[in-house]
Amino acid sequence: MNIHDILKKLPHRYPILLVDRVLEVVDEGKRIRAIKNVSINEPYFVGHFPHRPVMPGVLIIEALAQAATLLALYANPDVVLDDKTVVYFGGIDNARFKRPVEPGDQLLLDVTLERAKAGIFKFSAKAWVGDQVVTEADLICTMRKV
Repeated sequence: MNIHDILKKLPHRYPILLVDRVLEVVDEGKRIRAIKNVSINEPYFVGHFPHRPVMPGVLIIEALAQAATLLALYANPDVVLDDKTVVYFGGIDNARFKRPVEPGDQLLLDVTLERAKAGIFKFSAKAWVGDQVVTEADLICTMRKV
């Protein structure tokens, strides 16, 4: 998926859209690999931190969650995110931050669907820069009509 395909699937827009490209969906729709290019032009770098720009961990988790949402939509093609449907976090477990993510890094978002039942999805997620895991977490998400 390129950015135009992603924009058709996710309701997020600048500055909170955090997936730039989907590289692949594998294992029969159980795993997705996507990228987020981290640029010095990101608005959060102005204050986080002026002397040493670092991508906030919560935004890395959000990028993983957006990739997870794309995977859930791929696995459930009959579901469409419209203005009456929102994806919410149900939980974030075992989150670990291994090293800072800085401007110029490219995050590889690697998310695996562990379980889907009754509209609740559990994912195992890792973000990589090069060959290093920078963040990992278990994510629980749900889609609800508003």
